[in-house]
Amino acid sequence: FSLGGLGSGFANNEEELKALAHQALSHSDQLIIDKSLKGWKEVEYEVVRDAFDNCITVCNMENVDPLGIHTGESIVVAPSQTLSNREYYMLRNTAIKVIRHFGIVGECNIQYALNPNSEEFYIIEVNARLSRSSALASKATGYPLAYVAAKLALGVPLPTIKNSVTGVTTACFEPSLDYCVV
Repeated sequence: FSLGGLGSGFANNEEELKALAHQALSHSDQLIIDKSLKGWKEVEYEVVRDAFDNCITVCNMENVDPLGIHTGESIVVAPSQTLSNREYYMLRNTAIKVIRHFGIVGECNIQYALNPNSEEFYIIEVNARLSRSSALASKATGYPLAYVAAKLALGVPLPTIKNSVTGVTTACFEPSLDYCVV
C-alpha cells in the first residue's frame, strides 16, 4: 500500500525502472509494476441504479489533460468533447454493466483510460459513492445526485423520484446537454 503514490513514478527504460524499484523498496517490501497509460484520455461516467435494476448515466466528463497529469490538477469538461459516438456508447454501456455487475444501488463514478489511437480502454477506478466528480456532474446537468442517491438508499425506485431541480422530470430521465461545462 502506498499513500499518495509514495515511491511511485514512470520508468522509460531499464535504468529508470531499477532506480524507481530501489526507491520504492526502501519504503516497503512490495513492488507493483503496471503498464503505463500515460498520454491516454481520462474519461468518467456518473451512473445511478436502483434496487429494481433501473439504471441511467447522468453525465460523462473528460479531463482536458491526458493520464499522467493528476486529475486534481486538470481541467474537466462535461460532456466529453473528443469521444466519437462509438467510444461514448462503448464506455456508457460498460459503465452500466459495471454498476449492475457489482450490484451497486445508488450513485457510482467510473473512470476510464482510453487509448487515443484505438478503442482500447481500461477501467482505472470505480467509486460507489458521491465524489468531487459527482458534485460537478450534478451542477453541470441539473440532476440532484445526492438527493437521488439518498432516495435510492431508502429503496425508492428511480421512476418514482421527482427531480427536485426541474420539478417535472423523474430521476430516470437521462440528462442531455446542449452546452459545455468547464
